[in-house]
Amino acid sequence: MSNAVALPLLQSDVAPCCPPLAERPLTAEEAERTAKMFKALGDPVRLRLFSAVASHEGGEACVCDISDVGVSQPTVSHHLKKLKEAGLLSSERRGTWVYYRVEPAVLAAMGQLLTKAAAA
Repeated sequence: MSNAVALPLLQSDVAPCCPPLAERPLTAEEAERTAKMFKALGDPVRLRLFSAVASHEGGEACVCDISDVGVSQPTVSHHLKKLKEAGLLSSERRGTWVYYRVEPAVLAAMGQLLTKAAAA
């Protein structure tokens, strides 16, 4: 018998970083935020960790479940910290483990950024 309880989804307060690239030129602030996001994803280990979290069952992953990416545990922690600093991941400590998740608004913002602007 499981003690798992389904919790309601929280509304994310993550705002899209910027409009689609084809819509208009980015402002300096938008470009700075976007570059930080892409820079964080520019490392293959970080991209694998981000993908592991985003695709994990239930939308979140314990660090113990995603740390097999070919680098040491301290290096995994460093890369997860960089992804958090870029606003791509959020985390929650539960006992001795940390659980990471990609907020749905982050994925939506990333997708919107790379889509073609709607024709007027």
